[in-house]
Amino acid sequence: MYSPWRSSYIDSFKEPNKSLSKSGTPGKSIFADIKPEEDEERWVVYRGNFSFIIMNLYPYNAGHLMVIPYKQTPTLYELNDSEKLEVMKLIEVSMKALEIVLKPHGFNVGLNLGQVAGGSVSEHLHFHIVPRWGGDTNFMPVIAETKVISTEMKSMYYKLRDTCKELAK
Repeated sequence: MYSPWRSSYIDSFKEPNKSLSKSGTPGKSIFADIKPEEDEERWVVYRGNFSFIIMNLYPYNAGHLMVIPYKQTPTLYELNDSEKLEVMKLIEVSMKALEIVLKPHGFNVGLNLGQVAGGSVSEHLHFHIVPRWGGDTNFMPVIAETKVISTEMKSMYYKLRDTCKELAK
């Protein structure tokens, strides 16, 4: 499978130890410390007590969401039970919201642990929720180096934000 539309994003992580501070300790990830007043600008759909839902800027499909704990950790076992439970609940909220807004036929849900596993932000654990439809792959990425996303991000943001708020009550 060839996905050339992601190459500029992936290239931004090729510098060794880019995410490390001068002392050699992990620096802040792109997901760390997003202020609530930046939610719309940074595509944060919903905030829980320990984690949040955000739209992916480089989606594999329309509606591609991520659930990210506030605690920056590269591993699942560094989250406490409350944090893990909320992550799972927000994955469920994400899927329900996507079912209401986009009516997908299925989902890919998962995480990439470590850079060699495809984790482009490997220092900050995050789960991907990718809605899928029958026939959602086509020739465009291979022939034209273009991924067709058939929805406008801003309108999708508002629909998902409002639906997630309602579902999380």
